[in-house]
Amino acid sequence: MKIVIIGASGTVGRAVTEELSRRHEVIRVGRTQGDYQVDITSQASVQALFEKIGHVDAIVSASGGLYFGPLATMKDSDFNQGLQDKLLGQVRLALTGQHYLNEGGSITLISGIVAHEPIAQGVNATTVNAALEGFVRAAACELPRGIRINLISPTVLTESAEAYDGFFPGFESVPAATVAQAYRRSVEGVQSGRVYKVGY
Repeated sequence: MKIVIIGASGTVGRAVTEELSRRHEVIRVGRTQGDYQVDITSQASVQALFEKIGHVDAIVSASGGLYFGPLATMKDSDFNQGLQDKLLGQVRLALTGQHYLNEGGSITLISGIVAHEPIAQGVNATTVNAALEGFVRAAACELPRGIRINLISPTVLTESAEAYDGFFPGFESVPAATVAQAYRRSVEGVQSGRVYKVGY
């Protein structure tokens, strides 16, 4: 299977790359690193990426930036960061990438626990992650040629818990390697329109 992983150099992306490359041909893509580079906030950049890579069997995303900050001082430009990056960026990968998937291929996107468990200063993150779940459920109903789409929704990563200290009080963390197993389930399995919760 030929798989393109966007966000391959991040914490989740590295674990997913390690897991899937044991059995498949993996193409690593990042904003500044990897076999290819892409800016998921740019349609032209995403289109150019798929034109260079050509047809693949699976598109995997482990990328997307969000805005964290108090609602009281948040501006629409702050909120727009998460909309343009993690939300529309991943939607853009799916909308464009579907045309470069082989029959029976799959798309796997990422959200997070805050879609269901809001945290302080996380209004943008909750909104974006919840919207991604809605997109995946609806897109699964319309994708042609046996193409599947799923979403991975992990709790806070063990590897990142210290960096987010204070944002997730009382949350149990999960190792990135465990999250990678959910990606394997999405890529190698048969289900579509599913939200795979990891660690909660």
